[in-house]
Amino acid sequence: MSSADPTERTGRGLPEEPAPQPGLAESARELAEGRTTSRELVAASLARIEASRHTLNAFRHLRAEEALAEAAEADRRLAAGERLPLLGVPVAVKDDTDVAGMPTYFGCDGELPPASADSEAVRRLRVAGAVIVGKTNSCELGQWAFTEGPAFGATRNPWNTAHTPGGSSGGSAAAVAAGLVPAALGSDGAGSIRIPAAWTHLVGIKPQRGRVSVHPRNDAFQGLTVNGPLARTVADAALLLDAAAGPHPADPHRPPAVDASAAARRDPGRLRIGLALDPPLTLTRNAPHPDVLRAVTALAGTLAGLGHDVEEARPRYGLIGLSFVPRATAGIAELAALHPEPGLLDPRTRSALRTGTRLGGRVVRAARAREVRQHRRIGAFFDPAGSGYDVLLTPTTAAPPPRIGAFDDLSAWRTDVAMTAACPYAWPWNVLGWPGVNVPAGFTGDGLPVGAQLLGPSRSEERLISLAAQLEADRRWYEHRPPRPGTPVATSPAGPAR
Repeated sequence: MSSADPTERTGRGLPEEPAPQPGLAESARELAEGRTTSRELVAASLARIEASRHTLNAFRHLRAEEALAEAAEADRRLAAGERLPLLGVPVAVKDDTDVAGMPTYFGCDGELPPASADSEAVRRLRVAGAVIVGKTNSCELGQWAFTEGPAFGATRNPWNTAHTPGGSSGGSAAAVAAGLVPAALGSDGAGSIRIPAAWTHLVGIKPQRGRVSVHPRNDAFQGLTVNGPLARTVADAALLLDAAAGPHPADPHRPPAVDASAAARRDPGRLRIGLALDPPLTLTRNAPHPDVLRAVTALAGTLAGLGHDVEEARPRYGLIGLSFVPRATAGIAELAALHPEPGLLDPRTRSALRTGTRLGGRVVRAARAREVRQHRRIGAFFDPAGSGYDVLLTPTTAAPPPRIGAFDDLSAWRTDVAMTAACPYAWPWNVLGWPGVNVPAGFTGDGLPVGAQLLGPSRSEERLISLAAQLEADRRWYEHRPPRPGTPVATSPAGPAR
């Protein structure tokens, strides 16, 4: 299925459709206990996707026949007593991820051949028993914090369809937030999991570089990009992370394995948490939105109430942007150069291609060489011999989700400036390759979701996941869902700072 450009809507909510899907862990339990079938879950997911196609437009392509056949096979395996973590559970993956027999458009227009094999992450999801129902929309080559483009139209936010769900994993975020699938895989090269998770009230995990393989695009975007989960709960995100995690033999980064699901059940202990509301140095001076500051400050208060030591802090980011820009533009150039019809690419992509080509080679190597010093400088924030913090808490974005079309007709430079103003907090952790978790922080006065980041040093996923689960048990953010059609929308589903 290739989704048509949806009809412009400014209302909130979704069209009439089946009730939202149960979560990932709950679906797996129901299947294992014989309370439902994979075919029922997959068919219901496909029906929800089709019902939302002209409003949310979350999916680029479905594999309906194949998914239903795989669901029937999963039911046979379940009936025979086989048990796997995700056996028979429907999930979605982003349009930058190879699925055998489907083109990997990565948000681009034109015709591309189907992938000959699954990516390593998809292979591992299949080994865990998951049924891939389709591929979700992404902006062109994952460059932007919105999911819009001439190839597929605009993907819309289920909390308010006049607004973007973010990007570049906006299709995955919209699909999960609306209950079209229980969880989805995204990718994050500058916040592309955490930003849409923040703007759709989800948990989004950016894992340690190499935790989830990006093969066959090894070292994607010069090491900036990782794959990771989006889900409504910490336990669901952890379950998908465990299923997808693991290296391909050709991967250059191979961190030791973690048990994310066990971490989600574990108390984090008393932690020292630094609250940093000031973003890293950028070319913009836009102050964070008052509702964002209020929500993140309230979440910091919740952490203090849970017994953690929370204090304001100022990490030493330095000029980390000088490392990010060459690596990001070189990554775009590498992918854009492979497109068979470059004339179909967005003019902003062609501009990034030219910049990335100029900054490639020696400049990129120098940018990557700085990473060791950046690890030392920012790592001092977490070092017991330095500042000694366990976790850094920041806003995920400086602004609530923009309206659909807000970036139309902007030049490449103006688009970058506008995005940096809205999203200045996430990208440094891609340069470092360290893990971060978006958690829902609350809502604006207009009912739009905003998020907060829990950031840690190298290989600290388990601590971040444990802390996120503790927060979730207190805040119960999963109880808040996008409004149904015809339901009056309150000023905020849970108060502007909750």
